Amino acid sequence: MTSMKGTYANNSLAEASLNTNELQVTVNGTPQRARAGEPLLEVINRAGLEIPQVCYHPQLGPIQTCDTCLVEVNGELVRSCGTPVTEGLSVRTETEAARRSRAAAFDKILGNHLLYCTVCDNNNGNCVVHNTTALLRVEHQVTPYHPKPYPKDESNPFYRYDPDQCILCGRCVEACQNLQVNETLTINWEDPNPRVLWDGGRPIDESSCVSCGHCVTVCPCNALMEKSMLGEAGLMTDLPLPIFNSAVDLVKAAEPSVGYGPILRLSDTEHAMREESIKRTKTVCTYCGVGCSFEVWTKDRHILKVEPTHGPANGVSTCIKGKFGWDYVNSDRRVTTPLIREGNTFREASWDEALSYIARRMTEIKAAHGPDALAFIASSKCTNEESWLMQKLARSVIGTNNMDNCSRYCQSPATMGLWRTVGYGGDSGSISDIEQAGLVIGIGTNTAESHPVLATRVKRSHKLRGQRLIVADLREHEMAQRADLFVRPNPGTDFVWLSAVARFILDEGLEDKEFLARWVNDLDEFRASIEEYTLERAEEITGISQDVLRQIAHEIVNADGTCIMWAMGVTQQCGGSETSTAISNLLLVTGNYMRPGAGSYPLRGHNNVQGASDMGAMPNFVGGYQSINDEGVRAKFAAKWGTELPTNKGLDNHEMVHGIHAGTIKAVYLKGEEMGLVDSNINYVDQAFEMLEFFVVQEVFFSRTAEFADVVLPASPSLEKDGTFTNTERRIQRLYRALEPLGQSKPDWEIIQAVANALGAGWNYQHPSEIMDEIASLVPLYAGVTYERLEGFKSLQWPVLPDGSDTPLLFTEGFPFPDGKARLYPAQFIGRFEPLDEEYDLHLNNGRMLEHFHEGNMTYKSPGITHKVPGMFIEVSEELARERGLENGRFVRLVSRHGAIKGRVLVSGRVFGKQVYVPMNTQEAPHMVNRLTGSHTDLSTHTPAYKDTAVRLEVLPDMGDSPLPRWNHRYGQPTPQRGVEVERKWRRADYVFPGHLPGRMQLARHVAPELIGGDD
Repeated sequence: MTSMKGTYANNSLAEASLNTNELQVTVNGTPQRARAGEPLLEVINRAGLEIPQVCYHPQLGPIQTCDTCLVEVNGELVRSCGTPVTEGLSVRTETEAARRSRAAAFDKILGNHLLYCTVCDNNNGNCVVHNTTALLRVEHQVTPYHPKPYPKDESNPFYRYDPDQCILCGRCVEACQNLQVNETLTINWEDPNPRVLWDGGRPIDESSCVSCGHCVTVCPCNALMEKSMLGEAGLMTDLPLPIFNSAVDLVKAAEPSVGYGPILRLSDTEHAMREESIKRTKTVCTYCGVGCSFEVWTKDRHILKVEPTHGPANGVSTCIKGKFGWDYVNSDRRVTTPLIREGNTFREASWDEALSYIARRMTEIKAAHGPDALAFIASSKCTNEESWLMQKLARSVIGTNNMDNCSRYCQSPATMGLWRTVGYGGDSGSISDIEQAGLVIGIGTNTAESHPVLATRVKRSHKLRGQRLIVADLREHEMAQRADLFVRPNPGTDFVWLSAVARFILDEGLEDKEFLARWVNDLDEFRASIEEYTLERAEEITGISQDVLRQIAHEIVNADGTCIMWAMGVTQQCGGSETSTAISNLLLVTGNYMRPGAGSYPLRGHNNVQGASDMGAMPNFVGGYQSINDEGVRAKFAAKWGTELPTNKGLDNHEMVHGIHAGTIKAVYLKGEEMGLVDSNINYVDQAFEMLEFFVVQEVFFSRTAEFADVVLPASPSLEKDGTFTNTERRIQRLYRALEPLGQSKPDWEIIQAVANALGAGWNYQHPSEIMDEIASLVPLYAGVTYERLEGFKSLQWPVLPDGSDTPLLFTEGFPFPDGKARLYPAQFIGRFEPLDEEYDLHLNNGRMLEHFHEGNMTYKSPGITHKVPGMFIEVSEELARERGLENGRFVRLVSRHGAIKGRVLVSGRVFGKQVYVPMNTQEAPHMVNRLTGSHTDLSTHTPAYKDTAVRLEVLPDMGDSPLPRWNHRYGQPTPQRGVEVERKWRRADYVFPGHLPGRMQLARHVAPELIGGDD
């Protein structure tokens, strides 16, 4: 923070919250509005009064370790951060006792910290220790600096801990214990020399630390620092260690005679000079669908750090990928010039040559075979504006509806289930609704690894607020371990237990009768459709006992709001749409729509998979899910674009591959998708790519898919472009260009426009904001979206009305059907296509890992992440290991009806019985898990049934190291506690509350007199 007023004094959320339980207190004789129960310090900050607050952080709440925010309340000296507001408080901040006590408390803090700001990499205007020293105008400290008898811990690849700079404020502990809820960090308050501990005293790299970065982000000084900052941030911070130490000694030697004033003025000058070279750019994370936003600090092309502050979806939270996984941007493996195939090799080409070649070949194929011989695939990693242009290119320039994006691989069944029942295919509320729900149910979602920042909100609410948590999944991942109830249904049977629970609720008369009568249609038809799903039959099919099913039903009925989250464990089945429908049906039966803290939450996997579909990158919809079959819709677009839209049905991703094999698809233009690894049955997909007459791949790297291309176009990643992403909660956010495109690479929107113009389109977009203006004019869901309304960290959640009003909570006034009512949809159970048999006797499960994203094209470019997880593995249960004689590191071959892969075994308690788990991240294409998956799909959406695969296991003679190194966090031993547990500090024999210090008057000669003299 740059001022001790509190950076959050003008926080609009804080202002809005005053409308609830508002009351009045008096601060220095002036009435102030307040909210019952909020920290008094927040009221003081909003009043614009400058008092120190070293340990306090608005997103962590009161920690109460520093004692620097002391004020008098009704005549008593109290910590303002730890004093909840009640009616009638009389607060005085400027009494002599309060001022002296604050100064005494801060002096004790300086005893833990060397002030060498000018040569410190953290001298960036946001060091709380520096700023508090300046605020209090400290000239000399009374408490001598005392180093701690511990070395720096530099074992983690991303950050280091310096005990000698640690002021023991406990922010990092509070963040780890109660915000991230990884529960790794503690402080050993009883030790003669307390310090921050990882797993009770392990090296950071050998602890349960997940490298989320929360601790580094909230550290108020330089005790915890990103290694990417060290020696890079300042003008004099890359000094050799002996010179650096001498510079620190020089500062300390000067302090007794000149005081801290001149030293701080020098450091302020150096900080001002840094501002000329350090650029801070707001961006949005390019990994999962949570939509974390933050500032990225860059110095030339060096990425100094990622700093989250107040992102609407994440606050100060990040995960290992969002905080530290940006090495790929400057990787020497970037494609930086167009490439054209010549035989089995590629040569560099100019943009003019590449574009001319693409235009000629597409024109020839269209002339010979018609526009539907071409197909286009947009990217869930690219911006909304880029997906919009891709589908416009397909429809307006080429004249085909052969257009799709990677939501086909994951989220289309969830969207289908919601369209059937409630009319919108997106999350029904916000992440904050999940956090405030009385009950959260996770089905087929490994949330802590696939959506880690969202998972922290559930873990926090579960730990601190008593939220109930039920998890249904095949593996006992972290969320399953934390759950109040964890159930392992037989693979592919979630539909059955969901329907049985719904029937039991109806049979017992526990449904929300009023809600159903007023807001829901088709109850009788729905009752009939689930008649066969008794508890007895559900137990037989799913393996979940009837008692547990009854418990789930009563938990839902009795909860103050139920949210159901689900992901690929549900959607990537042959009945993914049916199970998604069953989820929404159950929520309707129990009245868990149209209210905060309730609803359906299909967690989007990629950063912009929601947005890519919103933009109409689909075969049957243009932007905003407007049907291509609607004449009025086609006429509206034709009037805007000046071209007629095709009317015939387009092909989706899955159908495109079949179309290539059938000879009807001759050319494909694919943007930003690693289809050659992530599609199912990739042996079949590889064959298709080789059959294409013409294949254009637009990518950041020379990917596996690019190996099959005729032309590779060099695209820019998110840090090199402007645009918008739409996250899982329908939240639209801006990202800004932080770096210039590397080499000859270009933002995707510029490339697509260049291709379109080479084909004669005549487009003239100068900036993505112009594309968004066009989107808003044609897509009702985005009608009020403008770049001005998304300035900085502002965001909007669709539907957005023309006046800019958005919709954080859907369905508050009904459902988007003609009569305003939702529909209970009679879904049906679709069993597995590949049940186990004598030959293929194991069930294959697959998915993501915390450290890597998807196949790992971006994250394997990070040495730190690769250090944590070097590659894929084949995770087997302890029972299967005993049965087959397996141990960690043993090579095995998995064989399915479609292919085979080889890998090393990891024996784990997370997997159950005759199931194996293979993460989808690998650097070796021959051993990608999708060599095993088949071509069968969800019957309604053609989403591949990745989770419906049977395999056999062959033990090989080769032996290697464990595929998960000992420094992976999964071997750590967390140390859960209530937080920083400051009461243990207060019980120390050497702790004295500053207001009771008999010698505090001596501080008068070391602090500016006007800061000591009070109003009494």
